[in-house]
Amino acid sequence: MAPTLDTPSVPEDPRTSHAPSAPHIPRAPRAPRVLKAGTAWEQAWGRCLAAAPEAFRDDRVLNLWHGGWRPDGRPLPATSPVDASPIAGPPRLDTDAARRAVRASLDQHRAWLHVPLSERRARVAATLESLTEHRELLALLLVWEIGKPWRLAQADVDRAIDGVRWYVEGIEPMVEGRTPLDGPVSNIASWNYPMSVLVHAMLVQALAGNAVIAKTPTDGGVSCLTLACALAAREGIPITLVSGSGGELSEALVRAPEIGCVSFVGGRDTGAAVATAVADLGKRHILEQEGLNTWGIWNHSDWDALGGVIPKLFDYGKQRCTAYPRFVVQRELFDSFLAAYLPAVRTVRVGHPLAVAGPEDPFPDLDFGPLINAAKAKELTDQVAEAVDRGAVPLYRGAFDADRFLPGQDTSAYVQPVTLLAPPPSSPLHHAEPFGPVDTIVLVDTEAELLAAMNASNGALVATLSTDDPQTFDRLAPQIRAFKTGWGKPRSRGDRDELFGGFGASWRGAFVGGELLVRAVTQGAAGERAPGNFPSYHLMA
Repeated sequence: MAPTLDTPSVPEDPRTSHAPSAPHIPRAPRAPRVLKAGTAWEQAWGRCLAAAPEAFRDDRVLNLWHGGWRPDGRPLPATSPVDASPIAGPPRLDTDAARRAVRASLDQHRAWLHVPLSERRARVAATLESLTEHRELLALLLVWEIGKPWRLAQADVDRAIDGVRWYVEGIEPMVEGRTPLDGPVSNIASWNYPMSVLVHAMLVQALAGNAVIAKTPTDGGVSCLTLACALAAREGIPITLVSGSGGELSEALVRAPEIGCVSFVGGRDTGAAVATAVADLGKRHILEQEGLNTWGIWNHSDWDALGGVIPKLFDYGKQRCTAYPRFVVQRELFDSFLAAYLPAVRTVRVGHPLAVAGPEDPFPDLDFGPLINAAKAKELTDQVAEAVDRGAVPLYRGAFDADRFLPGQDTSAYVQPVTLLAPPPSSPLHHAEPFGPVDTIVLVDTEAELLAAMNASNGALVATLSTDDPQTFDRLAPQIRAFKTGWGKPRSRGDRDELFGGFGASWRGAFVGGELLVRAVTQGAAGERAPGNFPSYHLMA
Protein backbone atom coordinates (compact mmCIF):
# COMPACT_ATOMS: atom_id res chain seq x y z
CA MET A 1 0.00 0.00 0.00
CA ALA A 2 1.31 3.47 -0.89
CA PRO A 3 2.25 5.76 2.01
CA THR A 4 -0.42 8.21 3.10
CA LEU A 5 -0.60 11.17 5.42
CA ASP A 6 -3.30 11.89 7.97
CA THR A 7 -3.60 14.97 10.14
CA PRO A 8 -1.76 14.02 13.34
CA SER A 9 -2.96 14.62 16.83
CA VAL A 10 -0.89 17.01 18.95
CA PRO A 11 0.78 15.17 21.88
CA GLU A 12 1.14 16.68 25.30
CA ASP A 13 4.56 18.28 25.90
CA PRO A 14 6.18 16.35 28.82
CA ARG A 15 8.51 19.28 29.55
CA THR A 16 5.63 21.53 30.67
CA SER A 17 2.77 19.25 31.68
CA HIS A 18 3.96 19.02 35.29
CA ALA A 19 4.57 22.76 35.89
CA PRO A 20 2.13 23.91 38.63
CA SER A 21 2.23 27.61 37.69
CA ALA A 22 1.68 27.11 33.96
CA PRO A 23 -0.84 24.36 33.22
CA HIS A 24 -0.49 22.88 29.75
CA ILE A 25 -3.08 24.09 27.25
CA PRO A 26 -3.19 21.77 24.24
CA ARG A 27 -2.86 23.48 20.87
CA ALA A 28 -5.98 23.12 18.77
CA PRO A 29 -5.41 20.86 15.78
CA ARG A 30 -5.27 22.61 12.44
CA ALA A 31 -8.08 22.11 9.99
CA PRO A 32 -7.19 19.61 7.30
CA ARG A 33 -5.98 20.96 3.97
CA VAL A 34 -8.30 21.00 0.98
CA LEU A 35 -7.81 21.27 -2.78
CA LYS A 36 -7.77 24.84 -4.06
CA ALA A 37 -11.06 25.69 -5.73
CA GLY A 38 -11.19 25.09 -9.48
CA THR A 39 -7.98 23.08 -9.67
CA ALA A 40 -9.18 19.45 -9.64
CA TRP A 41 -7.89 17.29 -12.48
CA GLU A 42 -11.47 16.67 -13.67
CA GLN A 43 -11.96 20.42 -13.99
CA ALA A 44 -8.67 20.86 -15.86
CA TRP A 45 -9.63 18.03 -18.21
CA GLY A 46 -13.03 19.60 -18.84
CA ARG A 47 -11.35 22.87 -19.73
CA CYS A 48 -9.10 21.01 -22.22
CA LEU A 49 -12.16 19.47 -23.89
CA ALA A 50 -13.70 22.91 -24.21
CA ALA A 51 -10.53 24.67 -25.37
CA ALA A 52 -9.39 22.11 -27.97
CA PRO A 53 -12.11 19.54 -28.70
CA GLU A 54 -10.26 18.45 -31.82
CA ALA A 55 -7.33 17.17 -29.73
CA PHE A 56 -9.08 15.61 -26.72
CA ARG A 57 -11.73 12.93 -26.30
CA ASP A 58 -13.67 12.15 -23.15
CA ASP A 59 -11.18 9.46 -22.15
CA ARG A 60 -7.95 10.21 -24.02
CA VAL A 61 -5.69 12.60 -25.90
CA LEU A 62 -5.03 12.18 -29.62
CA ASN A 63 -1.92 12.07 -31.79
CA LEU A 64 -1.34 14.88 -34.30
CA TRP A 65 0.07 13.93 -37.69
CA HIS A 66 -0.62 14.44 -41.39
CA GLY A 67 -2.32 17.69 -40.47
CA GLY A 68 -5.03 16.15 -38.27
CA TRP A 69 -5.75 14.75 -34.83
CA ARG A 70 -6.07 10.96 -34.86
CA PRO A 71 -7.50 8.52 -32.30
CA ASP A 72 -4.79 5.96 -33.04
CA GLY A 73 -2.22 4.47 -30.75
CA ARG A 74 -2.69 2.52 -27.54
CA PRO A 75 -3.41 4.79 -24.55
CA LEU A 76 -1.38 3.84 -21.50
CA PRO A 77 -2.72 4.31 -17.99
CA ALA A 78 -1.09 7.15 -16.09
CA THR A 79 -1.23 8.64 -12.63
CA SER A 80 -0.38 12.07 -11.29
CA PRO A 81 2.78 12.33 -9.19
CA VAL A 82 0.86 14.76 -6.97
CA ASP A 83 -1.37 12.12 -5.37
CA ALA A 84 -1.27 8.99 -7.63
CA SER A 85 -4.75 9.73 -8.98
CA PRO A 86 -5.53 8.73 -12.61
CA ILE A 87 -4.79 11.21 -15.40
CA ALA A 88 -4.54 10.93 -19.19
CA GLY A 89 -1.72 8.78 -20.51
CA PRO A 90 0.17 8.87 -23.81
CA PRO A 91 -1.48 7.18 -26.85
CA ARG A 92 1.49 5.12 -28.02
CA LEU A 93 1.95 4.59 -31.74
CA ASP A 94 3.74 1.64 -33.26
CA THR A 95 6.71 1.87 -35.60
CA ASP A 96 4.68 1.75 -38.82
CA ALA A 97 2.40 4.60 -37.76
CA ALA A 98 5.41 6.67 -36.70
CA ARG A 99 7.02 6.17 -40.11
CA ARG A 100 3.85 7.39 -41.82
CA ALA A 101 3.78 10.41 -39.53
CA VAL A 102 7.37 11.28 -40.43
CA ARG A 103 6.71 10.97 -44.15
CA ALA A 104 3.67 13.23 -43.81
CA SER A 105 5.78 15.74 -41.89
CA LEU A 106 8.22 15.88 -44.79
CA ASP A 107 5.35 16.91 -47.06
CA GLN A 108 4.44 19.66 -44.59
CA HIS A 109 8.07 20.72 -44.46
CA ARG A 110 8.36 21.06 -48.22
CA ALA A 111 5.29 23.29 -48.28
CA TRP A 112 6.23 25.35 -45.21
CA LEU A 113 9.72 26.27 -46.35
CA HIS A 114 8.14 28.29 -49.17
CA VAL A 115 5.92 30.28 -46.79
CA PRO A 116 7.25 33.86 -46.57
CA LEU A 117 8.95 34.84 -43.33
CA SER A 118 6.36 37.54 -42.69
CA GLU A 119 3.58 34.95 -42.70
CA ARG A 120 5.56 32.54 -40.51
CA ARG A 121 6.09 35.36 -38.02
CA ALA A 122 2.39 36.20 -38.01
CA ARG A 123 1.37 32.60 -37.39
CA VAL A 124 3.86 32.07 -34.59
CA ALA A 125 2.84 35.40 -33.03
CA ALA A 126 -0.81 34.32 -33.16
CA THR A 127 0.16 31.07 -31.46
CA LEU A 128 1.80 33.04 -28.66
CA GLU A 129 -1.41 35.00 -28.15
CA SER A 130 -3.37 31.75 -27.85
CA LEU A 131 -0.84 30.31 -25.41
CA THR A 132 -1.13 33.49 -23.34
CA GLU A 133 -4.92 33.20 -23.32
CA HIS A 134 -4.67 29.63 -21.96
CA ARG A 135 -1.69 30.31 -19.69
CA GLU A 136 -3.37 29.26 -16.45
CA LEU A 137 -4.75 26.02 -17.88
CA LEU A 138 -1.35 25.06 -19.31
CA ALA A 139 0.22 25.73 -15.92
CA LEU A 140 -2.43 23.70 -14.09
CA LEU A 141 -1.79 20.76 -16.40
CA LEU A 142 1.90 20.98 -15.54
CA VAL A 143 1.03 20.83 -11.85
CA TRP A 144 -0.96 17.62 -12.23
CA GLU A 145 1.20 15.93 -14.87
CA ILE A 146 4.72 16.61 -13.61
CA GLY A 147 4.17 17.96 -10.10
CA LYS A 148 5.39 21.52 -10.50
CA PRO A 149 4.34 24.04 -7.85
CA TRP A 150 2.08 26.75 -9.25
CA ARG A 151 4.78 29.45 -9.29
CA LEU A 152 7.18 27.27 -11.27
CA ALA A 153 4.48 25.93 -13.59
CA GLN A 154 3.51 29.48 -14.54
CA ALA A 155 7.18 30.37 -15.02
CA ASP A 156 7.59 27.42 -17.43
CA VAL A 157 4.72 28.68 -19.57
CA ASP A 158 5.84 32.30 -19.40
CA ARG A 159 9.43 31.50 -20.36
CA ALA A 160 8.19 29.68 -23.45
CA ILE A 161 5.98 32.58 -24.53
CA ASP A 162 8.48 35.35 -23.74
CA GLY A 163 11.41 33.43 -25.21
CA VAL A 164 9.70 32.76 -28.56
CA ARG A 165 8.46 36.35 -28.70
CA TRP A 166 12.09 37.49 -28.56
CA TYR A 167 12.80 35.46 -31.69
CA VAL A 168 9.65 36.68 -33.45
CA GLU A 169 10.75 40.28 -32.93
CA GLY A 170 14.33 39.73 -34.09
CA ILE A 171 14.22 36.85 -36.56
CA GLU A 172 15.17 38.73 -39.77
CA PRO A 173 18.93 39.07 -39.22
CA MET A 174 19.10 35.55 -37.78
CA VAL A 175 17.86 33.95 -41.01
CA GLU A 176 19.43 36.38 -43.48
CA GLY A 177 21.33 34.36 -46.08
CA ARG A 178 20.12 31.08 -44.57
CA THR A 179 17.58 28.48 -45.65
CA PRO A 180 15.55 25.85 -43.82
CA LEU A 181 16.84 22.30 -43.53
CA ASP A 182 16.06 19.59 -46.07
CA GLY A 183 13.66 17.88 -43.70
CA PRO A 184 11.72 18.42 -40.47
CA VAL A 185 13.28 18.74 -37.03
CA SER A 186 12.62 15.77 -34.74
CA ASN A 187 12.38 16.65 -31.03
CA ILE A 188 12.81 14.09 -28.25
CA ALA A 189 12.84 15.80 -24.85
CA SER A 190 12.61 14.93 -21.19
CA TRP A 191 9.48 15.64 -19.19
CA ASN A 192 10.70 18.37 -16.84
CA TYR A 193 10.22 21.48 -19.02
CA PRO A 194 7.52 20.76 -21.64
CA MET A 195 6.89 24.42 -22.38
CA SER A 196 10.06 26.43 -21.85
CA VAL A 197 12.31 23.83 -23.49
CA LEU A 198 10.23 21.71 -25.89
CA VAL A 199 7.44 24.02 -27.09
CA HIS A 200 9.90 26.93 -27.13
CA ALA A 201 12.28 24.99 -29.40
CA MET A 202 9.50 23.76 -31.69
CA LEU A 203 8.09 27.23 -32.33
CA VAL A 204 11.53 28.71 -33.05
CA GLN A 205 12.30 25.82 -35.40
CA ALA A 206 9.03 26.48 -37.24
CA LEU A 207 9.70 30.23 -37.33
CA ALA A 208 13.01 29.43 -39.03
CA GLY A 209 11.15 27.58 -41.81
CA ASN A 210 11.01 23.95 -40.68
CA ALA A 211 8.20 21.54 -40.01
CA VAL A 212 8.59 20.07 -36.53
CA ILE A 213 7.97 16.70 -34.93
CA ALA A 214 7.85 16.00 -31.20
CA LYS A 215 7.53 12.83 -29.18
CA THR A 216 5.66 13.28 -25.93
CA PRO A 217 7.81 12.34 -22.93
CA THR A 218 6.87 8.96 -21.50
CA ASP A 219 6.83 10.16 -17.89
CA GLY A 220 4.51 13.15 -18.13
CA GLY A 221 3.31 16.30 -19.86
CA VAL A 222 1.19 14.77 -22.63
CA SER A 223 -1.95 16.86 -21.98
CA CYS A 224 -0.05 20.13 -21.66
CA LEU A 225 1.82 19.44 -24.89
CA THR A 226 -1.36 18.36 -26.64
CA LEU A 227 -3.10 21.62 -25.75
CA ALA A 228 -0.10 23.73 -26.76
CA CYS A 229 0.24 21.91 -30.08
CA ALA A 230 -3.49 22.21 -30.75
CA LEU A 231 -3.26 25.97 -30.35
CA ALA A 232 -0.26 26.08 -32.70
CA ALA A 233 -1.84 23.79 -35.30
CA ARG A 234 -4.91 26.04 -35.45
CA GLU A 235 -2.61 28.86 -36.60
CA GLY A 236 -1.18 26.69 -39.37
CA ILE A 237 2.12 25.76 -37.71
CA PRO A 238 3.31 22.44 -39.26
CA ILE A 239 3.53 20.40 -36.05
CA THR A 240 3.47 16.63 -35.58
CA LEU A 241 2.96 15.29 -32.03
CA VAL A 242 3.19 11.56 -31.40
CA SER A 243 3.53 9.26 -28.42
CA GLY A 244 5.37 5.99 -28.07
CA SER A 245 8.34 4.25 -26.53
CA GLY A 246 11.74 5.59 -27.47
CA GLY A 247 12.97 2.20 -28.56
CA GLU A 248 9.99 1.60 -30.82
CA LEU A 249 9.93 5.05 -32.42
CA SER A 250 13.66 5.76 -32.67
CA GLU A 251 13.91 4.19 -36.12
CA ALA A 252 11.41 6.74 -37.43
CA LEU A 253 12.23 9.79 -35.28
CA VAL A 254 16.03 9.48 -35.38
CA ARG A 255 17.17 7.35 -38.28
CA ALA A 256 14.52 8.09 -40.93
CA PRO A 257 16.05 9.73 -44.03
CA GLU A 258 13.28 12.34 -44.04
CA ILE A 259 14.52 13.86 -40.77
CA GLY A 260 16.62 17.00 -41.22
CA CYS A 261 17.78 17.38 -37.60
CA VAL A 262 17.42 15.52 -34.30
CA SER A 263 17.07 17.59 -31.13
CA PHE A 264 17.37 15.52 -27.95
CA VAL A 265 17.22 16.43 -24.24
CA GLY A 266 17.73 13.61 -21.77
CA GLY A 267 20.11 11.19 -20.09
CA ARG A 268 23.51 10.05 -21.27
CA ASP A 269 22.59 6.42 -21.91
CA THR A 270 19.77 7.24 -24.32
CA GLY A 271 21.71 10.19 -25.68
CA ALA A 272 24.66 7.96 -26.53
CA ALA A 273 22.42 5.71 -28.63
CA VAL A 274 20.97 8.72 -30.44
CA ALA A 275 24.48 10.14 -30.95
CA THR A 276 25.67 6.90 -32.52
CA ALA A 277 22.73 6.86 -34.91
CA VAL A 278 23.07 10.47 -36.06
CA ALA A 279 26.84 10.15 -36.41
CA ASP A 280 26.45 7.09 -38.62
CA LEU A 281 24.01 9.00 -40.83
CA GLY A 282 25.84 12.34 -40.79
CA LYS A 283 22.63 13.98 -39.61
CA ARG A 284 22.35 17.45 -38.04
CA HIS A 285 21.87 17.07 -34.28
CA ILE A 286 21.50 18.87 -30.94
CA LEU A 287 21.95 16.49 -28.01
CA GLU A 288 21.69 17.97 -24.51
CA GLN A 289 22.63 15.35 -21.93
CA GLU A 290 22.99 15.24 -18.18
CA GLY A 291 26.07 16.24 -16.20
CA LEU A 292 26.91 16.69 -12.54
CA ASN A 293 26.73 20.47 -12.08
CA THR A 294 28.93 21.52 -9.15
CA TRP A 295 29.35 24.49 -6.82
CA GLY A 296 32.89 25.03 -5.56
CA ILE A 297 33.84 26.87 -2.36
CA TRP A 298 37.44 28.11 -2.13
CA ASN A 299 38.83 30.98 -0.01
CA HIS A 300 35.32 32.30 0.41
CA SER A 301 33.79 34.46 3.16
CA ASP A 302 30.43 35.86 1.95
CA TRP A 303 28.30 33.26 3.72
CA ASP A 304 25.18 35.42 3.80
CA ALA A 305 25.09 35.45 0.00
CA LEU A 306 25.55 31.67 -0.15
CA GLY A 307 22.88 31.04 2.48
CA GLY A 308 20.45 33.21 0.56
CA VAL A 309 20.77 31.18 -2.64
CA ILE A 310 20.60 27.65 -1.13
CA PRO A 311 16.77 27.39 -1.00
CA LYS A 312 16.48 28.62 -4.59
CA LEU A 313 18.72 25.76 -5.74
CA PHE A 314 15.96 23.36 -4.63
CA ASP A 315 13.43 24.76 -7.12
CA TYR A 316 11.40 21.89 -8.58
CA GLY A 317 13.28 19.41 -6.37
CA LYS A 318 16.47 19.84 -8.45
CA GLN A 319 14.69 18.08 -11.34
CA ARG A 320 16.27 20.41 -13.85
CA CYS A 321 19.27 20.11 -16.14
CA THR A 322 20.94 23.14 -14.56
CA ALA A 323 20.44 22.10 -10.91
CA TYR A 324 23.39 22.08 -8.51
CA PRO A 325 23.43 18.80 -6.53
CA ARG A 326 27.15 18.81 -5.60
CA PHE A 327 29.12 21.18 -3.35
CA VAL A 328 32.92 20.92 -3.38
CA VAL A 329 34.14 22.66 -0.23
CA GLN A 330 37.59 23.62 1.01
CA ARG A 331 38.04 21.56 4.17
CA GLU A 332 39.08 24.42 6.44
CA LEU A 333 35.89 26.29 5.49
CA PHE A 334 33.55 23.36 6.14
CA ASP A 335 32.31 24.63 9.52
CA SER A 336 31.50 28.05 8.07
CA PHE A 337 29.83 26.42 5.09
CA LEU A 338 27.58 24.31 7.33
CA ALA A 339 26.69 27.33 9.44
CA ALA A 340 25.31 28.97 6.29
CA TYR A 341 23.95 25.87 4.57
CA LEU A 342 21.98 24.08 7.29
CA PRO A 343 19.73 26.99 8.38
CA ALA A 344 19.01 27.68 4.70
CA VAL A 345 18.11 24.12 3.73
CA ARG A 346 15.76 23.88 6.72
CA THR A 347 13.61 26.57 5.11
CA VAL A 348 12.91 24.52 1.97
CA ARG A 349 9.16 23.94 1.60
CA VAL A 350 7.79 20.69 0.17
CA GLY A 351 4.17 19.68 -0.23
CA HIS A 352 1.07 19.10 -2.36
CA PRO A 353 1.12 21.92 -4.95
CA LEU A 354 -2.64 22.54 -4.65
CA ALA A 355 -3.30 21.92 -0.93
CA VAL A 356 -4.58 25.02 0.89
CA ALA A 357 -6.22 25.84 4.22
CA GLY A 358 -9.35 27.20 2.53
CA PRO A 359 -10.54 26.61 -1.05
CA GLU A 360 -10.23 30.31 -1.94
CA ASP A 361 -6.76 30.73 -0.43
CA PRO A 362 -3.75 31.52 -2.66
CA PHE A 363 -1.70 28.66 -4.06
CA PRO A 364 0.84 27.34 -1.54
CA ASP A 365 4.30 28.86 -1.79
CA LEU A 366 6.51 25.79 -2.25
CA ASP A 367 10.02 25.09 -3.47
CA PHE A 368 8.94 21.76 -4.89
CA GLY A 369 6.25 19.10 -4.78
CA PRO A 370 6.60 15.46 -5.79
CA LEU A 371 9.27 13.91 -7.95
CA ILE A 372 8.08 12.76 -11.36
CA ASN A 373 6.81 9.42 -10.05
CA ALA A 374 6.95 7.03 -7.11
CA ALA A 375 9.49 4.81 -8.86
CA LYS A 376 11.96 7.70 -9.09
CA ALA A 377 11.34 8.59 -5.45
CA LYS A 378 12.08 5.01 -4.37
CA GLU A 379 15.17 4.82 -6.56
CA LEU A 380 16.57 8.00 -5.04
CA THR A 381 15.70 6.97 -1.49
CA ASP A 382 17.39 3.62 -2.05
CA GLN A 383 20.51 5.33 -3.42
CA VAL A 384 20.70 7.52 -0.34
CA ALA A 385 20.31 4.54 1.99
CA GLU A 386 22.97 2.58 0.10
CA ALA A 387 25.39 5.52 0.15
CA VAL A 388 24.99 5.91 3.92
CA ASP A 389 25.43 2.17 4.39
CA ARG A 390 28.73 2.43 2.49
CA GLY A 391 30.08 5.35 4.49
CA ALA A 392 28.39 8.61 3.45
CA VAL A 393 27.56 10.87 6.41
CA PRO A 394 23.95 12.13 6.56
CA LEU A 395 24.12 15.80 7.51
CA TYR A 396 20.48 16.70 6.99
CA ARG A 397 17.18 14.92 6.35
CA GLY A 398 14.02 16.95 5.90
CA ALA A 399 10.83 15.86 7.65
CA PHE A 400 7.35 15.63 6.18
CA ASP A 401 5.00 18.37 7.33
CA ALA A 402 1.50 16.91 7.32
CA ASP A 403 0.06 20.43 7.13
CA ARG A 404 1.33 20.73 3.54
CA PHE A 405 -0.67 17.71 2.29
CA LEU A 406 -4.26 16.58 1.96
CA PRO A 407 -5.53 14.12 4.58
CA GLY A 408 -4.89 10.53 3.56
CA GLN A 409 -3.34 11.38 0.21
CA ASP A 410 -0.77 9.17 -1.48
CA THR A 411 2.71 10.63 -0.90
CA SER A 412 4.82 7.92 -2.51
CA ALA A 413 6.37 10.33 -5.04
CA TYR A 414 7.56 12.85 -2.44
CA VAL A 415 11.15 13.02 -1.18
CA GLN A 416 12.29 15.54 1.40
CA PRO A 417 15.69 17.26 1.04
CA VAL A 418 18.70 15.15 1.99
CA THR A 419 22.33 16.21 2.37
CA LEU A 420 25.18 13.70 2.40
CA LEU A 421 28.85 14.25 3.14
CA ALA A 422 31.39 12.23 1.14
CA PRO A 423 29.29 9.83 -0.96
CA PRO A 424 31.37 6.71 -1.64
CA PRO A 425 32.85 6.27 -5.14
CA SER A 426 30.72 3.15 -5.60
CA SER A 427 27.51 5.19 -5.28
CA PRO A 428 25.75 6.77 -8.29
CA LEU A 429 25.46 9.87 -6.11
CA HIS A 430 29.22 10.25 -6.32
CA HIS A 431 29.47 10.73 -10.07
CA ALA A 432 25.99 11.15 -11.58
CA GLU A 433 23.20 13.71 -11.45
CA PRO A 434 20.53 12.50 -8.96
CA PHE A 435 17.72 14.52 -10.55
CA GLY A 436 16.13 14.95 -7.14
CA PRO A 437 16.51 16.89 -3.86
CA VAL A 438 19.75 15.27 -2.73
CA ASP A 439 22.83 17.41 -2.11
CA THR A 440 26.25 15.80 -1.76
CA ILE A 441 29.32 17.49 -0.31
CA VAL A 442 32.93 16.63 -1.05
CA LEU A 443 35.78 18.13 0.98
CA VAL A 444 39.09 19.04 -0.67
CA ASP A 445 42.44 20.42 0.47
CA THR A 446 44.08 21.66 -2.71
CA GLU A 447 43.08 23.47 -5.86
CA ALA A 448 43.90 20.36 -7.87
CA GLU A 449 41.47 18.34 -5.75
CA LEU A 450 38.86 21.06 -6.14
CA LEU A 451 39.05 20.92 -9.92
CA ALA A 452 39.07 17.11 -10.01
CA ALA A 453 35.97 16.94 -7.82
CA MET A 454 34.17 19.61 -9.84
CA ASN A 455 34.92 17.71 -13.05
CA ALA A 456 33.79 14.31 -11.71
CA SER A 457 31.21 13.68 -14.46
CA ASN A 458 33.42 14.54 -17.45
CA GLY A 459 31.49 17.59 -18.46
CA ALA A 460 28.54 19.61 -17.23
CA LEU A 461 26.18 22.31 -18.40
CA VAL A 462 26.79 24.81 -15.59
CA ALA A 463 29.02 25.30 -12.55
CA THR A 464 29.74 27.98 -9.97
CA LEU A 465 32.85 28.89 -8.01
CA SER A 466 32.51 30.99 -4.85
CA THR A 467 35.78 32.70 -4.01
CA ASP A 468 36.63 36.16 -2.71
CA ASP A 469 39.53 36.67 -5.10
CA PRO A 470 38.67 37.54 -8.72
CA GLN A 471 42.12 36.44 -9.86
CA THR A 472 41.54 33.01 -8.33
CA PHE A 473 38.24 32.76 -10.18
CA ASP A 474 39.82 33.84 -13.47
CA ARG A 475 42.56 31.23 -13.05
CA LEU A 476 40.39 28.27 -11.99
CA ALA A 477 37.15 28.81 -13.94
CA PRO A 478 38.60 27.91 -17.37
CA GLN A 479 39.67 24.56 -15.93
CA ILE A 480 36.15 23.63 -14.83
CA ARG A 481 34.50 21.44 -17.45
CA ALA A 482 31.21 23.30 -17.56
CA PHE A 483 29.79 25.35 -20.41
CA LYS A 484 28.84 28.24 -18.13
CA THR A 485 30.65 29.00 -14.86
CA GLY A 486 29.27 31.58 -12.46
CA TRP A 487 31.24 33.59 -9.93
CA GLY A 488 29.34 33.09 -6.68
CA LYS A 489 26.02 32.96 -8.54
CA PRO A 490 24.08 30.13 -10.21
CA ARG A 491 23.94 29.91 -13.99
CA SER A 492 21.00 28.80 -16.13
CA ARG A 493 20.47 27.78 -19.73
CA GLY A 494 19.18 31.16 -20.96
CA ASP A 495 16.95 31.30 -24.01
CA ARG A 496 17.73 34.60 -25.66
CA ASP A 497 20.99 36.31 -26.61
CA GLU A 498 23.22 33.94 -24.61
CA LEU A 499 24.31 30.72 -26.26
CA PHE A 500 24.00 27.44 -24.40
CA GLY A 501 25.68 24.07 -24.58
CA GLY A 502 27.83 21.68 -22.59
CA PHE A 503 31.34 20.33 -22.27
CA GLY A 504 32.50 16.74 -22.35
CA ALA A 505 29.83 14.06 -22.32
CA SER A 506 27.10 16.53 -21.36
CA TRP A 507 26.55 17.75 -24.92
CA ARG A 508 26.92 16.54 -28.49
CA GLY A 509 26.21 18.46 -31.64
CA ALA A 510 25.28 22.09 -32.22
CA PHE A 511 25.09 24.64 -29.41
CA VAL A 512 21.88 26.64 -28.98
CA GLY A 513 20.68 29.80 -27.28
CA GLY A 514 20.16 33.14 -28.98
CA GLU A 515 21.01 33.23 -32.65
CA LEU A 516 22.69 29.82 -32.46
CA LEU A 517 19.34 28.08 -31.98
CA VAL A 518 18.28 29.39 -35.39
CA ARG A 519 21.66 28.57 -36.97
CA ALA A 520 21.39 25.01 -35.65
CA VAL A 521 18.17 24.40 -37.63
CA THR A 522 18.99 26.29 -40.81
CA GLN A 523 21.60 26.00 -43.55
CA GLY A 524 24.20 28.64 -44.27
CA ALA A 525 27.01 28.88 -46.79
CA ALA A 526 28.68 25.75 -48.06
CA GLY A 527 31.30 24.47 -45.65
CA GLU A 528 29.91 26.38 -42.66
CA ARG A 529 30.92 24.89 -39.31
CA ALA A 530 28.32 25.22 -36.59
CA PRO A 531 29.54 25.98 -33.05
CA GLY A 532 29.24 22.83 -30.97
CA ASN A 533 30.76 19.49 -29.98
CA PHE A 534 31.14 17.21 -32.99
CA PRO A 535 33.16 14.03 -33.58
CA SER A 536 35.65 15.90 -35.75
CA TYR A 537 35.84 19.28 -33.99
CA HIS A 538 34.84 21.46 -31.02
CA LEU A 539 33.96 25.09 -31.76
CA MET A 540 32.79 27.61 -29.17
CA ALA A 541 31.67 30.42 -31.48
